[in-house]
Amino acid sequence: MEPFRHHIFVCTQEKQEGAVSCPASGSWGVLSALERELRSCGLDDDVQVSTCGCLGLCDEGPIMIVYPEGVWYRKLKVEDVGEIVASHLHSGKVVQRLEWKDAPAMKAASTEHRDRYRAMVRAKDEEGTLPDNLHGMARAFMPSRVLLTALELDIFSATTDGASVEGIARRVQADRRAVEMLLNALVSLRLLEKKNDLYFDTPATARFFAQGSRDNARNGLLHTAHLWDRWSRLTDCVRTGRPVANGAGGPAATKDFIAAMDRNARERAAAVVKAVGSTSAKRMLDLGGGSGAYSIAFAHAVDGLKSDILDRPEVVPLAEDYIRRAELTDRIRVKAGDMLHDPLGEAYDLVLISAICHMFSPDQNRELLKRAYNALARGGQCVVQDFILEPNKTAPSFAALFSLNMLVGTESGSSYSEPEYAQWLKEAGFANVKRVHLPGPSGLMIGIKG
Repeated sequence: MEPFRHHIFVCTQEKQEGAVSCPASGSWGVLSALERELRSCGLDDDVQVSTCGCLGLCDEGPIMIVYPEGVWYRKLKVEDVGEIVASHLHSGKVVQRLEWKDAPAMKAASTEHRDRYRAMVRAKDEEGTLPDNLHGMARAFMPSRVLLTALELDIFSATTDGASVEGIARRVQADRRAVEMLLNALVSLRLLEKKNDLYFDTPATARFFAQGSRDNARNGLLHTAHLWDRWSRLTDCVRTGRPVANGAGGPAATKDFIAAMDRNARERAAAVVKAVGSTSAKRMLDLGGGSGAYSIAFAHAVDGLKSDILDRPEVVPLAEDYIRRAELTDRIRVKAGDMLHDPLGEAYDLVLISAICHMFSPDQNRELLKRAYNALARGGQCVVQDFILEPNKTAPSFAALFSLNMLVGTESGSSYSEPEYAQWLKEAGFANVKRVHLPGPSGLMIGIKG
């Protein structure tokens, strides 16, 4: 049974650099061109496109297989895609010049490739060679650091319309030789394109990293660059159990942090609002609300709802700016305070504690949830959003890694498990405690004040 008129497979199996493979021959470009062509021809709903692993015919790549006919195309180029869509997928005529029909030769080539691969794996294992995945993990910091340095220097704003090494070096005020090395590394990572000694943004880097782009995420990602400094001292932190003592980072670091949190919050806000479902809520307390993204989302979703945000003094003017841009200054108020010690107010219908508990110790979280309970009206909801670990604390991977982020950056923070959150909420007096799974790395723990 085939639910679509056609089902296409394109090999995108990445291999060791320098090895013959479909991606090295341009299969990602073929795949992108295929998806664009299908959309432009109105065939998007009739043709399912899937990527696949190695087909054992690397020397003939890029390889594409079209079902239900079972037609194999080989040595494809981007410019071939339009012909395949128009002739084969639209009119039912196979493009014979690209078709590979020699089944015995195909089987022989695939079998030879399989046997050669198995022999290589055995030989490497017998020699005690470090496996590729472990070797790659140990060196994974290199491409990350290249991107972060490019963001810190604002390279992608200098290459939006194409520029030479000399022009880029002058703009970012850096050494010419060093800049050229960085630019070539960015090209190797497909973050820039190089044409006739000029460097250009890719569509993705122009969209997300260049000044003036609507979707510019650079400021938020600079927070990740700040994290790099802390993580480079992870070994010392594990030995001592103490965070890196490098200060708060100043106003610029705070601005980058809030920008990062705002982007994360806006991506998750709709799902959180839907999961909480507080359509009758009138008053909300947003503890550590940062940019106000969640208060803004709830205000848009719930008619008449008003929110109070409590955060550190240096965050207040940043949050107020985001709220002004959302034109919600009449419904969202920001005040400075310490959520563990200052009065929180009372009679709220909803208390949101998003991305906060991981900064505190278990005892601090117990106290915070008791304070949230007291700030709620009867029947009100306390909603904790965070990276929630499974009971054995080894999964999901993001939450387990984030615990180390709290080790290097806080006095006593950590990621916590669902049983821990449930226990703290019940100890605070909440009833009907439940976990809500959300798409992405975070989830919700919700309790009701009886």
